[in-house]
Amino acid sequence: MSTTGTATRRIELTLHKPWFALYARIRPTLVIAGRGQPAQWGLGTWQVPADQTVVVGVFLFNRMWRFGQAEFALEPGHPPALLYKAPALPFLRGRIAVTDHTRAAA
Repeated sequence: MSTTGTATRRIELTLHKPWFALYARIRPTLVIAGRGQPAQWGLGTWQVPADQTVVVGVFLFNRMWRFGQAEFALEPGHPPALLYKAPALPFLRGRIAVTDHTRAAA
């Protein structure tokens, strides 16, 4: 996603499955600045521009429908950790929030 000469930073996004779901085989998709990519449940890191506001979105899909959409405008001053919580029912929206928790630097 980076271009030559553009400063970037890493963000962490934790994708939480719903604690109880009647639907099976759901897969999350991450959308950063309009570009979608498959993701996995749990913690992942992505690279975004350091000096720009970037819209981060997540939606879920199974073989039949798309649901659980949530978006967040991540600004340069925000902490680099986000949390997505999937809805318990397939007709509800998901939630994305900034968290203060980041992994300890190795």
